[in-house]
Amino acid sequence: MGSITKAGLAVGSVLLLAACSSGGGGSNAGPAPSGASARATVPTYTPPPTPTRPPYGPVLTGAVDPVTTALGKVTTAKTLADLDTVLAEIATSARTGSLKLRTADQPPEVGITQSDLASALTQLGTDMTKVQGDIKHRTVCGLSAGLAEVGQAAGLKAVTTALGTMATAGYPTTFAVPQLPAAQNRSLDNGTMVRKGRLNGEGVFKVDNGGSSDAVVTLALDGKAVNSVYVAKGSNASIEGVQDGTYEVYFSGGADWDGDAKAFTQNCRFTKFQDTLAFETGRTATSWSITLKPVVGGNAKTEDVDQQNFPQP
Repeated sequence: MGSITKAGLAVGSVLLLAACSSGGGGSNAGPAPSGASARATVPTYTPPPTPTRPPYGPVLTGAVDPVTTALGKVTTAKTLADLDTVLAEIATSARTGSLKLRTADQPPEVGITQSDLASALTQLGTDMTKVQGDIKHRTVCGLSAGLAEVGQAAGLKAVTTALGTMATAGYPTTFAVPQLPAAQNRSLDNGTMVRKGRLNGEGVFKVDNGGSSDAVVTLALDGKAVNSVYVAKGSNASIEGVQDGTYEVYFSGGADWDGDAKAFTQNCRFTKFQDTLAFETGRTATSWSITLKPVVGGNAKTEDVDQQNFPQP
């Protein structure tokens, strides 16, 4: 029994050694050739392509062309309401163009000019909004005055200057300012009859204009003008030969009298005397006098009238 055990152990030892010998590198894989070394693969770095700068011309025209289109509509306005609509379009396009330029990439040589142009467009939008406000508050009450104020806008001049510099740098546009009227201050001679009806009566109507602006005073029957006289500021005028009747008295004041429209185009106001004036022929002729400024002890009350309800002189 003891010999069998030893022989088994001896055999086991041989097998174990053989196993260890075969695991030491293998009989098929010989030694590495003399002078050979291991090499690692290194990935090649390729830089991303440099982005191409987009053409600047389309950027500039995209910001300016809508303003040019809107400005071109100014001369098609037939009324102040038409002009107000166009002014809103100009203001919107100018502010939008300014924003586009402020966020756009530009060539280095026009960087300062682009900033100037963006500021000029913002100013133009502000100027157009101001004209709208002047129309609303009757500082501008005639189409010619509104167009003149547009033409005098500081933003319009600044845009023109900045685009001139852009053109010199090689970036022209089709921007153009339409021909607009200059500001005017037209007036009539004191006492001029703006409307002259029948004056074969005996009544006398006297007007003292102590106000700060010229005025047109109208005698009306049933809301329709019969006689209207132009009274310069600080002056007196009269209508003689007024026929019998009970008249309403209206007066409009302002600056720059437009003879074609028969209206003031600037700083206009429309007023009516609350009391009527009766002219009657009797033993003596009726004579009425009014003063166009607040007077201590005065007995004539007035009220503002909407322009649409004002009798055309």
